[in-house]
Amino acid sequence: MTVAMYVDLTEIRTEYARAGLQERALNPSPIRQLERWLREAIDAKHPEPTAMTVATVDAEGQPSSRIVLLKTLDDRGLVFFTNYDSDKGHDLAQNPRACASFFWVMLERQVRVTGSVSMVPRDESEAYFRSRPRESQIGAWASRQSAVLSGREELDRIVEETRARFGEGEIPCPPNWGGYLLTPSRVEFWQGRPSRLHDRLRYTRDAQSTDAWVIERLSP
Repeated sequence: MTVAMYVDLTEIRTEYARAGLQERALNPSPIRQLERWLREAIDAKHPEPTAMTVATVDAEGQPSSRIVLLKTLDDRGLVFFTNYDSDKGHDLAQNPRACASFFWVMLERQVRVTGSVSMVPRDESEAYFRSRPRESQIGAWASRQSAVLSGREELDRIVEETRARFGEGEIPCPPNWGGYLLTPSRVEFWQGRPSRLHDRLRYTRDAQSTDAWVIERLSP
């Protein structure tokens, strides 16, 4: 059976040959290793180096994914901010686990982080909200994230109403807006190699110690 394609994808192929990844080169901590790769992506002027795909699953088992920006990376894990009433917020309320993935194509690298998700403390969300540009603060109040709109005009109207509501005064953090912490249980580092024989090294939390990690090489 011949399948007609509107766009011929058969000739699109990239050979990855920039670098390799060896166990001896890894930091014992996946957080420190991720910090290293993130810094190298930033130094390489990779576009949107903090962009990550966050995948969630709802109560019926339906997966969803979207791009968000990493805002904090520390010993706890990865933090991003969003509207708690969004689709991802509803998913995480029912199934508080997620997978985040980075793809730095210029460096031929991927990272996948899988683990549990929890809301960050309220004071942390408020502190980050105060650091945002004023128009982004207005947008957080105006957006009923993931809700259906009648058109762009409705959103523009709500934005103007929100701007008038706060005037020149301080804009507080919305009660339904804040941060989520992804606490890793598995972290995989992927370095592209020729002939699709990629290097894949996975960290898994040691069952005997919450501070220790087991590093294993996976088949490509």
